[in-house]
Amino acid sequence: MVSHAATAPEAPGDGVTSSVGIPWRTRLDLAFAALGERMARSRRLIVGVQWAVVGIYAVLIVVPTLVPLPGRLDHVWNHVTVFAQFVFWGIWWPGVLISMILFGRLWCGVLCPEGALSERASRFSLGRAVPRWITWKGWPFVGFLGTTIYGQMISVYQYPAAVLVILGGSTCAAIVVGLVYGRDKRVWCRYLCPVNGVFALVSKLAPIHFRVDRAAWDRWEKPADGRLPHVDCAPLVPLRRLEGNSPCHMCGRCSGFRDAVALSSRSPNHEIVEVAGREPKPWESALIILGLLGVAAGAFRWTGSALWVDIKQALAEHLIDLGAERLLDLSLPWWILTNYPEKNDVMTVVDGAALIVFLGLETAIAAILFAGGTALAAALAAPWRREVFHHLVQTLIPIAAVGVILGLSMTTVSLARADGFDVALADPLRLTALTGAAIWSAVLARAVVRRHAVDPTRRRLAGAAMIGVIGLAAADWATLFWTP
Repeated sequence: MVSHAATAPEAPGDGVTSSVGIPWRTRLDLAFAALGERMARSRRLIVGVQWAVVGIYAVLIVVPTLVPLPGRLDHVWNHVTVFAQFVFWGIWWPGVLISMILFGRLWCGVLCPEGALSERASRFSLGRAVPRWITWKGWPFVGFLGTTIYGQMISVYQYPAAVLVILGGSTCAAIVVGLVYGRDKRVWCRYLCPVNGVFALVSKLAPIHFRVDRAAWDRWEKPADGRLPHVDCAPLVPLRRLEGNSPCHMCGRCSGFRDAVALSSRSPNHEIVEVAGREPKPWESALIILGLLGVAAGAFRWTGSALWVDIKQALAEHLIDLGAERLLDLSLPWWILTNYPEKNDVMTVVDGAALIVFLGLETAIAAILFAGGTALAAALAAPWRREVFHHLVQTLIPIAAVGVILGLSMTTVSLARADGFDVALADPLRLTALTGAAIWSAVLARAVVRRHAVDPTRRRLAGAAMIGVIGLAAADWATLFWTP
């Protein structure tokens, strides 16, 4: 098991000690290390929790498809579909993202039903080697954009059949991948999960992680009996080189391995400031700017947007000019475009095309404002290097993540308001969260600029440019709730 003397970090100079002379930071890390060891010893309990979540998940995505759609008088407490909507989109997904900020990817390793099913299926896998096309680094970006746009096309927040198609389809794909590739592994989770990239980004903000002491790892001696310990890391993390939360699922199985791995506290700024800049990751930058600040923001905004209406009108007029009026009322099956005539909710092909154009424009604007502004800051900080640009983009994670959480909270608030609950605190809480996220991003930006800009004037100019980018991002999210 883990040797606390070897794995608990020293805290010289923190100036605060307990009554027995042990610095409070060391005592905290000893407690975390013990918790990590308990997780390592509690695999049966964790697996039991996973299967319980699988059961709840199955009920929430299947049962609502078996009952009639809710009417105007149905509520969270008397209709399973409304209840499932509130749980999934009002509590579940916002809660998962908040948990990433607080605990890293604990959701992935301990609670995620898709990951549990994929790993279980992998026990019976064909054991084939993971092909190169699966390990392509662009899948997290493509998967997130694809599911986000498709979800809007079929109204995933409103209709249970759409939820079953997207979430159930993703789960089936995870099981199939588990049955084909690897053995007792989560190949799907590591490479193909549509939200893997978002979780990897947001978990960088967590104040806890499994810390690997490389010196202790190298000092470790083989036991006298010659038996080597083994860690079955399901998400295929190279443990010795682990430096952050992004790939780690926080399952605890590696705790104490070689007396070098332990659950530990850290600064929530550490991974972005100290680790994220070591290797440029263009796909992560694309996911932050184009995915979270572009497509995701647009997906929350389009239903109430006058621009979307204008685009639809322009497309309709163009079809009329072409003599193709019959296409104006063309609809498709519900699993391609929303089609529920009994609810007076039908998305025509023109509506769908207007949505795609709208999201494309939102993404283009995000690229110009946020990528352009960050590129300017990188150029001001030092002679142009793409490493500086990609590092500065990482500082936008807090404002991007909190914006998505607040966007999801729109469903929470609307359902709660419809059921007569008092939601007067919603706006103050949103303002507080958005302000806090902007300040957090600004603090990160200042630290990253200081790492790359030696000249004080360059620091001030680059910092001002990043403050402008962060301010624009906060204002963009604010328009979801407060119309100018």
